Amino acid sequence: MDGHMGMRKISSHCSIPDLDDSDLLRLLEKPKLNIERQRSFDERSLSELSIGLARAGLDSYDTYSPGGRSGFNTPASSTRNSFEPHPMVADAWESLRKSLVYFRGQPVGTIAAVDHQSEEVLNYDQVFVRDFVPSALAFLMNGEPEIVRNFLLKTLHLQGWEKRVDRFKLGEGVMPASFKVLHDPIRKTDTLIADFGESAIGRVAPVDSGFWWIILLRAYTKSTGDLSLAESPDCQKGMKLILTLCLSEGFDTFPTLLCADGCCMVDRRMGIYGYPIEIQALFFMALRCALSMLKQDDAEGKECVERIVKRLHALSYHMRSYFWLDFQQLNDIYRYKTEEYSHTAVNKFNVIPDSIPDWVFDFMPMRGGYFIGNVSPARMDFRWFALGNCVAILSSLATPEQSMAIMDLIESRWDELVGEMPLKISYPAIESHEWQIVTGCDPKNTRWSYHNGGSWPVLLWLVTAACIKTGRPQIARRAIELAESRLLKDGWPEYYDGKLGRYIGKQARKYQTWSIAGYLVAKMMLEDPSHLGMISLEEDKQMKPVIKRSSSWTC
Repeated sequence: MDGHMGMRKISSHCSIPDLDDSDLLRLLEKPKLNIERQRSFDERSLSELSIGLARAGLDSYDTYSPGGRSGFNTPASSTRNSFEPHPMVADAWESLRKSLVYFRGQPVGTIAAVDHQSEEVLNYDQVFVRDFVPSALAFLMNGEPEIVRNFLLKTLHLQGWEKRVDRFKLGEGVMPASFKVLHDPIRKTDTLIADFGESAIGRVAPVDSGFWWIILLRAYTKSTGDLSLAESPDCQKGMKLILTLCLSEGFDTFPTLLCADGCCMVDRRMGIYGYPIEIQALFFMALRCALSMLKQDDAEGKECVERIVKRLHALSYHMRSYFWLDFQQLNDIYRYKTEEYSHTAVNKFNVIPDSIPDWVFDFMPMRGGYFIGNVSPARMDFRWFALGNCVAILSSLATPEQSMAIMDLIESRWDELVGEMPLKISYPAIESHEWQIVTGCDPKNTRWSYHNGGSWPVLLWLVTAACIKTGRPQIARRAIELAESRLLKDGWPEYYDGKLGRYIGKQARKYQTWSIAGYLVAKMMLEDPSHLGMISLEEDKQMKPVIKRSSSWTC
């Protein structure tokens, strides 16, 4: 493949028919908009906003007046024009470029961390699929798509490898969790070594890698206008293989994906087994991205698209109905009757009201809500998980009203979910006997550390994107300023510990690549909100689920 093809506009019958697929270039001459607080941004308004404010020479966030119930004001320290580079930006770019990995002279990814202080390398010298996503977005936003194209093709090549773990063969569509490039200076050869879970801690295959790959393929296509990669036979086959794993029919009565613990960013035992929100949101987003890129020039393509559409309808209905929690829904669950039978049941999953943890009642504000961590028979995991909720907003799995409610929750519970370092990966922490049972006494996931209530700077780009989409940039601005007060000084740690995220994580690596890239992506999106278009999907007005209440089988 020619690495310079990435910026060419390729004419093709394959298109990306998302409702958010506006041609941003046509909007450059539009006048500045007066954005109201409750309005959800689409690509058109994002482009108009960024161009209009740039012409006016104004700070797009100092001029924004949130008003209403949030009570958030831009701090006095924010007097610098938002388009003036922060001193951290140069250091971040320098560090990001140092993390580049080359295969036969071509950049193919970024390693997880460059921590010169740590003697243990473990797998931090590998290119992780999920870790590379913010790096890829940073390069795309900076007009450097070649590395993203190379990464997509290289991981697609690895997908075709036979994958075995202890004599058991994995599904053909499984994407690697990570890969490593071995350089032989004597023979002058480069060799790829992939990990599909057989070397991972816990030996769990990554369910999210395939989803992130599809999402990144769309981001590349949206950013460059190059349709040739997405419509190539190899990429079309790769998408179908990933989707075949997820859309296969079986015994499950739910449209959500059944997953093991440790299958995603929360890659250790944390009680997320079942139907974790992170996987369901990524699944939904990947389905929508694939729907926009799959060709229908044969029977197989048409059948795949039909299956995606049906699954999207069922999944959106299920998630919006059963995973959503706000004050009213919490009150309804609190009053549930149990042991209900037949299609008239209200408590469909037979959740025992006494199983609702005490912290939820104080945590839930009158205005606000979120998608809970997990829903399955007789079990509701009421924990907050940041990645799943942010992706739900970006993919429009959340309705506009639900998206605004998630933002209301973040504002209302700022200390709990943001604290002194954005952003809590989960809330609250599991402690004492429950920690022993759920985590297996995991010494890394002690309370308020790592995945058990730790604060992860990489999530900054996701919350920033969600804030921009929902018209709440002042929240992102405040979160970024918190990160800027410490991230560089602390050496770009992987995560922070403590209830407020005050302490550098006890086992956190320094110069963690996705902490660096997440900051850069957040900054670039705030400076030019039109960048959001490559990672955001607007609500599909035609995708209204027509689903009747489930009925029992009768003879």
